[in-house]
Amino acid sequence: MTAQLEREFDVIVIGAGAVGENVADRVVRGGLTAVLIEAELVGGECSYWACMPSKALLRPGTALHGAQTVPGAKEAVTRTLDAAAVLKRRDYFTSQWQDDGQVKWVEETGIELIRGHGWITAPRKVAVAGLDGNSYALTARHAVVVATGSAPNQPPIEGLHDVEYWTTREATSAHAVPERLAVLGGGVAGVELAQAYARLGADVTLVARGVLLGAFPEEAAELVAAGLRADGVDLRLHTGTRSVSENDDGSLTLALAGGPDGAPATGPAATAAGSSLTVDKLLVTTGRHPALEGIGLDSVGLSAPQGQTLRLSTDSTGLVHHAADNEAAGNPWLYAAGDAAGRAMLTHQGKYGARATGDAIAARARGELTGEPVPWSRFAQTAYDHAVPNVVFTDPELANVGRTLALAEKDGFRASTVELPIQVAGSSLHAEHYEGWAQLVIDEDRKVLLGATFAGPDVAELLHAATIAVVGEVPLDRLWHAVPSYPTISEVWLRLLEEYGL
Repeated sequence: MTAQLEREFDVIVIGAGAVGENVADRVVRGGLTAVLIEAELVGGECSYWACMPSKALLRPGTALHGAQTVPGAKEAVTRTLDAAAVLKRRDYFTSQWQDDGQVKWVEETGIELIRGHGWITAPRKVAVAGLDGNSYALTARHAVVVATGSAPNQPPIEGLHDVEYWTTREATSAHAVPERLAVLGGGVAGVELAQAYARLGADVTLVARGVLLGAFPEEAAELVAAGLRADGVDLRLHTGTRSVSENDDGSLTLALAGGPDGAPATGPAATAAGSSLTVDKLLVTTGRHPALEGIGLDSVGLSAPQGQTLRLSTDSTGLVHHAADNEAAGNPWLYAAGDAAGRAMLTHQGKYGARATGDAIAARARGELTGEPVPWSRFAQTAYDHAVPNVVFTDPELANVGRTLALAEKDGFRASTVELPIQVAGSSLHAEHYEGWAQLVIDEDRKVLLGATFAGPDVAELLHAATIAVVGEVPLDRLWHAVPSYPTISEVWLRLLEEYGL
C-alpha cells in the first residue's frame, strides 16, 4: 500500500553524491535540518564509478612501472600485472558497489535520507517518487539544492545509438579486460582509462578529433602521450569517427575519418584518408554535461533554448540566477552545487563549493549573510575563478592549478611563463631516466603566480604547494625563501625561480 507523505525540512538536497553530502553536512552543522534525495547509491559517481575505481585501476600499473625504473628494484620485478587482483582491489575501494557505509554516515550525521527520484514542483517545493513505493511532498523552509552531478555526452556518430558501448561507468566497473578496446576522446578520462586497460593487457586504440589533453600546455601533454605510446596505446589523433556498427560476432567496427597524426578530422582529405577499426569494446569519453533533466527546473522558470543543454548561472555561494522568486530581497531558496552548477567538474572542487554553499545557506537562515559574500570568505567559492587544481593520474602524471598563459592573457593579465625540464637530484634518485616538465605562469604587474603545471612521475605531490601559492598570492620574492628539501623533486621550484631571475 502506497502513501502520500508530506514533510518539511530546512534544506532539501537533490542528489546524495559527495557534493550533496557536503552541503547537507554543512547545513546540519549550522543548526538546520536537511534531507538528501537519491535514486542510486549514496556517495555518488566518485565513490563507485569515477575517482576511486579509476585510480584503483591505475595505481598498480604505476607502482609496477615505478619499480621497473629504479636499478636494483627492476631486477626483482619478474611479472606483469595480475588483472584479477587489480579488479579485486578495485572492488574493495567501491565497497562492492554497496553504500551501507555511506548511509551509516548520513544517519550518524543527523541527515535524513529518502531514496527515490526527486523534482522541483514550485519554489521551495519538491516531489519524490520513493523507491519504497510511497510518494513524498516536501517543503523547504530555507533552501533547495540541486546536486545531481553530471552525465556523459553522446557524440553525434552514426550508429552509436544502436550499439552497446561503455561510458566511464562501465569501464570502471567492468569485471573482465577486453582483448581489444577503442577509446573515443583525448581528455582526462580517456587517457587515464586507456592507460589503465593497456597495462591490464588490452590492445587499446585511442581516437581523438584533436590533440591529446588540449586544455594543458603542449609540452606536458606530450609527455603523457609518450607514456601512452610506451604502453602500446595506438594514438589516432586529429581523427574523427564517422560511424559505429556491430558485427555478427558482437564486435564493433568504427569507420574513422582522418589518418596519421596531423591529418584533418573533417573534409574531403579526412574522408579519403579514412580507415576502420574493429574492437571488442568501445569506451566513449567525449565530455560530460550537468545532469539537470527531469528535476523540474522548468517549473521555476529555468529551461534551455531549443536544441541546447540547460546550464545554470550562480553567484559565488551557488545561488541560482533567474529562478522564480530566487532573487527577491531576503528570499533566496534555489542553489546548485558541484557538476550540476556547470563549473569545474572535479570532485574535490565540487566538495569545496558545497561547503561554501552549505555555510552560506545556514548563515542566511540566521540572518548573518545578505547579498554576495566577501571574496575568499567561507561563504564564497572564489577559488573557482583563480585556483582549480587538477591531476591527470596517468604515468607520467600531469598536474596543474590556476591559469595557463593563454587563459591569463584572455583574462587581461600581463603574464609571462618560466618553464624547465625537471632535472634535479631528487628526480634522478626517483627514477632512472626521469622525464618531467614544469611551468609557472606569472603576473608581471603583481609578481605573483597565476598558475603552475607539472608533468612527470609522481608530480601530483607538487601541486598543493602551487595551489597555496596561487590562492595566497605569495609574492615571488617571498616564495624564493620557501626552501625545498634536498634531494626532492620539489627542488624544481628553486630552479624555476632562479630561471626567472630571482
